[in-house]
Amino acid sequence: MNLWQKISANLHFAMIWPAALLFAVFFIVPFFSGVGISLTNWNGFGAPKWIGLQNFFDFFKDERALHALYITVLFGLISPILMNVFGLLYALLLDCGLRFSSLVRAIVYSPAVISSLIMGYIWLLIIKPETGALHQILTSLGLGQFYPDLLSDGSKAIWAIIVVNSWQYIGGSMIVYLAGLQTIPQELREASVVDGCGPISGFFKITLPLLIPSVKINLILNLIGCFSVFDIIMALTSGGPGYSTESLSIFIYRMCYGSSTGYSTAVALILFVVILIPVLFSTWTLKKKEVDM
Repeated sequence: MNLWQKISANLHFAMIWPAALLFAVFFIVPFFSGVGISLTNWNGFGAPKWIGLQNFFDFFKDERALHALYITVLFGLISPILMNVFGLLYALLLDCGLRFSSLVRAIVYSPAVISSLIMGYIWLLIIKPETGALHQILTSLGLGQFYPDLLSDGSKAIWAIIVVNSWQYIGGSMIVYLAGLQTIPQELREASVVDGCGPISGFFKITLPLLIPSVKINLILNLIGCFSVFDIIMALTSGGPGYSTESLSIFIYRMCYGSSTGYSTAVALILFVVILIPVLFSTWTLKKKEVDM
């Protein structure tokens, strides 16, 4: 072969290099740099001092860090469940030929295109104690004493944040499930009806098994997003009252800019593992349940 033929035959290898270079520069190099920093007591300014795994040991002795881990896990497990359950219900409803389905789809999906930070501030204006719109409306109706103060109590605030976040991103899950429902052949559904399957049994025997790829996509995206939650908490409570709703992402941010760069990097690696475990587990579990059409 001449030179041009050799280049043409190997052109697909050359096309990999730009993406591989970007991946190395923006992921591989920072990741291993972070591993190195996590083994030091660097404060972000002076020369780092090697301390080995001390930062990781300190994490499991730090009550504030462990509480942030609890909030992260609670948020990362509950919110994806709500998003997937209600997203699937909306998709099934719209797939049934509901009137004005395009309008309903647009209304449900529209919050997902708004920044989490902006959405958090919008809901803060609604549910904020004393000055929030909900409190003002109840007060004007003489029902101010029934206002549920959702943000001043940490045990209530985290559930309020979970509901707001789930409500915002239900539309994203709905769109993925709608796309999955449209790939299911109508013949299979008709055959299930002929075989005596009702709506519920048909859903669990036909529809849900064929939706496993959509479930996997939604679950992985939602797990990653919810375990790394930052914006919505900062907008609604800033991690408060105190540190009662502080997630690991917020904890890392505050430690990093609090002259504990080495420690915050170690916590970031722990968060990486915390996210990786449920993602790999859900991928492995759902992979076994996939069926071919």
